[in-house]
Amino acid sequence: MKVVVIGGGPAGMMAAISAAENGNKVTLIEKMQSLGRKLLITGKGRCNITSSLEMDDFIKNTPGNGMFLYSCYRNYTNQDIIQFLKQQGLEVKEERGNRVFPVTDKSQDVLKCFTKKLKELNVKIEYNSKVEKIIVEENEKETTKKVIGINVNGRFIETDKVILATGGKSYPLTGSTGDGYKIAKDLGHTITNIKPSLVPLEIYDKNICDKLQGLSLRNVEIELIDKEKNKVIYKDFGEMLFTHFGVSGPTILSSSAHLVRYKNIEEKLKNHSIVLKIDLKPALSEEKLNDRILRDFNEFKNKQFKNSLEKLLPQKLINIVIEKSKINPEKKVNEVTKQERIELIKILKGLNIEIKKFRPIDEAIVTSGGVSIKEINPKTMESKIVNGLYFAGEIIDVDSYTGGFNLQIAYSTGYTAGLLM
Repeated sequence: MKVVVIGGGPAGMMAAISAAENGNKVTLIEKMQSLGRKLLITGKGRCNITSSLEMDDFIKNTPGNGMFLYSCYRNYTNQDIIQFLKQQGLEVKEERGNRVFPVTDKSQDVLKCFTKKLKELNVKIEYNSKVEKIIVEENEKETTKKVIGINVNGRFIETDKVILATGGKSYPLTGSTGDGYKIAKDLGHTITNIKPSLVPLEIYDKNICDKLQGLSLRNVEIELIDKEKNKVIYKDFGEMLFTHFGVSGPTILSSSAHLVRYKNIEEKLKNHSIVLKIDLKPALSEEKLNDRILRDFNEFKNKQFKNSLEKLLPQKLINIVIEKSKINPEKKVNEVTKQERIELIKILKGLNIEIKKFRPIDEAIVTSGGVSIKEINPKTMESKIVNGLYFAGEIIDVDSYTGGFNLQIAYSTGYTAGLLM
């Protein structure tokens, strides 16, 4: 059987490998001059290959249609990708948060494993090649469509099966420009609303941006709260980062994947209804934090209040916390009242920042939305509309939190799409 895979990212490469291992004659079409460009920038260039969690937990960490991936996750697991890399000579290691990385800390080495296997399997790769259209044959009696070929760079290639793995719209410089959405739509597929996911968030308070830009916080607890409903939308623990426009970092990126699906989110953001609450001292109860502050105050009792928080907070945070507490910074520590200390504790346990909007989709790690899962067979990844058309990776309306989950979606859907059905 002749198989054409469109897109040379992790999903497309895995699909080509899977199809070739099943005895097919495979051609991989890539519009850029090299494969795996987006793979190279994952994990800050180190490649967060997957997560070491159980596969059931992958579904829990996939707010975007996780249950749709049940069969794919069974077909190709996190242990399968780890074994694949080991067979190509690359060992892996596990780090904080169940994240799995190559021991070399180089995403280039992960890509080499894929390209080496593609070469071994004699997969034909066409670079700098843009697919304009998938050609189908229609059977009017049975009202069915069947793939017969593709148009690429102005020429026709005959094929029995096409796997569309062109990615989403995030990081367009890597080649993910949403081309596949148009191709799928032209064949009758529904494309759900395309939004950025795993994306930094802008805030309203420019003062915080100016004063805290570049500050990284570890071991903090965050909550995204809907003020109107007094409802916690998302909760997480870990790292975050302040930027020139707002907030980023692992916990913030994962929170955006949840926030993007929240009802009437655009309207709520405009109304200043979405608040990021940061617990700067999650390991301490209010009572223990009070004891800690009292000890520091006793040590610095003759100093001004503004000079008493250096042991408790990073330098950049001190002025912001003082401003929020409304305690006179020039006041002597031994003059700070109990009520003022209570207000200080409230800020430390709940620094509230209003969220303004999502950053643009070209800054997002993944895309929320894509080809509707209602039109794809979850066991095979084949289109329910066009026989011989399959989907893999980010083009599908599925996405996860940070931590290697989205790459696992690419491997699992790619592997499944490449199977001989």
